[in-house]
Amino acid sequence: MAIDRTVVDRGEGTAVVFTHGTLMDHTMFAPQIEALEDRYRVIAYNHRGRTNRWAETYDLGDLANDCRHVLDERGIEKCVLGGMSMGGFMAFEFARMWPERLHGLILIDTKAAPFDLGQRENVLRDYGNADVDGLLPHDVAEVARARCFGATTMERNPGLVAHWVARWRKLPARSVYNEVRSWLGKADNRPELANIDVPALILHGEEDSIFPMTVAEEIEAGIPRARLVVIPLAGHTANLEQPEASNAAILDFLGSTFGGHRERRQPHRVG
Repeated sequence: MAIDRTVVDRGEGTAVVFTHGTLMDHTMFAPQIEALEDRYRVIAYNHRGRTNRWAETYDLGDLANDCRHVLDERGIEKCVLGGMSMGGFMAFEFARMWPERLHGLILIDTKAAPFDLGQRENVLRDYGNADVDGLLPHDVAEVARARCFGATTMERNPGLVAHWVARWRKLPARSVYNEVRSWLGKADNRPELANIDVPALILHGEEDSIFPMTVAEEIEAGIPRARLVVIPLAGHTANLEQPEASNAAILDFLGSTFGGHRERRQPHRVG
């Protein structure tokens, strides 16, 4: 069965492709599309969990293949690949499988390390109730709300939080469960980081309660041409919670990359 996916494709020039995290969809990159489309070709698409293939079991290798198909269908030989959380897990797989198709990476609130037994048990405890018929249960959406957004966003921008919780409650529960299962056994990408021979921007929310800052620092230390930018007042969805600071970092990265990459800098805060 073909995948009936939504793909946004705007602008011209170097292709910048954004891939979303669990529970999210391509609209989480609306601020980036608006900021970049006058200078670059910007693509954002829905993973399997937001398509007619949500009921299937799949893994990160399948998602990487899906990403390759999105590029092939549009005649894109190389791109800057951006992934948030699960999208970042997939981006590591893509970089391992088709390094020749990358100009660069944008890694948003993600990690390279695998999930240990305790972490896997905690995730299954949080999302196990999504293994049911019907729409996503309230308790699962509430767990996700507490995990996905930073304290500042929940206090100062409750409308954004409510918008996404409402979207989640309309999802088939097992579409979320299958998303979680797709990455729970993710590989340890840390040994492969040194082989990533393209510039990489790492965006990480300072208030990310899922992945501590150390996981972003580990990625920066492992990728030779990586730069970490810490986004203040943002949680696990940094690009969505603080779009202006995130867009500034992305535009600076893209500009410096295609105008000659800069020397590696120390991690710093934006804003």
